[in-house]
Amino acid sequence: MVPHLTTALTGPLLALEKRFLDAETAIEHWLRGQWLEYSPPFYCSVDLRNSGFKLAPVDTNLFPGGFNNLNPAFLPLCVQAAMVAVEKICPEAKNLLIVPENHTRNQFYLTNVVRLAAILRHTGLNVRIGSLLPELTAPTTLDLPDGQTLTLEPLKRFGSVGKDGQGRRLGLENFDPCAVLLNNDLTAGIPPILENLHEQFVIPPLHAGWHVRRKSRHFAVYQQVAHEFATLLGLDPWLLNPDFEVCGEVNFQERTGTECLAANVDTLLYRIRAKYKEYGIDSQPFVIVKADAGTYGMGIMTVKDASEVKELNRRQRNKMAVVKEGLQVTEVIIQEGVPTCERVDDGVAEPVIYMIDRHVVGGFYRVHTQRGIDENLNAPGMQFKPLAFETGCTLPDNAQAPDAPPNRFYAYGVVARLALLAAARELEQSVTP
Repeated sequence: MVPHLTTALTGPLLALEKRFLDAETAIEHWLRGQWLEYSPPFYCSVDLRNSGFKLAPVDTNLFPGGFNNLNPAFLPLCVQAAMVAVEKICPEAKNLLIVPENHTRNQFYLTNVVRLAAILRHTGLNVRIGSLLPELTAPTTLDLPDGQTLTLEPLKRFGSVGKDGQGRRLGLENFDPCAVLLNNDLTAGIPPILENLHEQFVIPPLHAGWHVRRKSRHFAVYQQVAHEFATLLGLDPWLLNPDFEVCGEVNFQERTGTECLAANVDTLLYRIRAKYKEYGIDSQPFVIVKADAGTYGMGIMTVKDASEVKELNRRQRNKMAVVKEGLQVTEVIIQEGVPTCERVDDGVAEPVIYMIDRHVVGGFYRVHTQRGIDENLNAPGMQFKPLAFETGCTLPDNAQAPDAPPNRFYAYGVVARLALLAAARELEQSVTP
């Protein structure tokens, strides 16, 4: 049963929500025009923060891994959106190969892969799962907690041979897919078996992986999108946009680059204080320092004063020094901290919105009972509560109050789609390595 989350819909973000409601026609027309110019990623998830005075994305993931957390009632919406996405890429597609992360023990993630495969099968595709695990040499079936199973199969190359001596197509034994869908964020780089595929669609493109992509680049593009959108609505773009700075040469283990980091923290806090003063916000500003590449909530800390980054103890330095796959952190983004006014049950919460193609298909609240309103919630102990969609994220109701569920969720959907548009532009501007 999906909770109604009444406590999550009591924030004072009324002025912004009302502006969205009043401008719904203009917003949808503008977004429709943007999608004529830019192709949205195949799928995407966006972490939002609702502070009551601003609503902004704080992370945009191009390899979303939480489809299992969506409300099952919205599976038909997922399938319809996936049909649109598949038809754009390969209208005659019959076989599709999913390449997931190398997690065989994370059963929540594996349940996500099962849900994603089910969505795509409902579009009329034969879907199989190919693993990058080197030790996997034969089809292997894993049992999941909900009674479902997932079969992983070893990848193989075949077809005409390229200059690297490999076949130009990727597939499985007796399975030749039209397209390859990555649900692996390539943090550690591109595995050789995925390189030089010239006869198949790989989605998202390889240069969407964290070995190339940078959060600072995404938010620089988002800043431009937010400015254009805010101009359309006559808003201050700060209400939608988390300010940021970047520090590109940090070594937490050796304590080098901390002067650069402290200076950027100081600069950003100064700008945030000025905005708080402008809007009469009586709160202590903070920033989030995090790795400029990567996900899984690793390498993240809350900072309220520049002195804090100069005085990190060994445990804090070790926590910040590496991310997923054990990769060293040398580049960080210092992002304006957006406190969350959302609460679900007894926990601090933030909404996560899921999209396939340009369509919002669902979402959930990330909830943490042990974290504060100014902390990262993507941490051990978090829980997921499906959003109580009553009309989805695309059907606001002017007859209700601006913070009524369909209207609050519409605001979420608008800002999430702005981040999606930024990702579309970002990918178009980036260069395949």
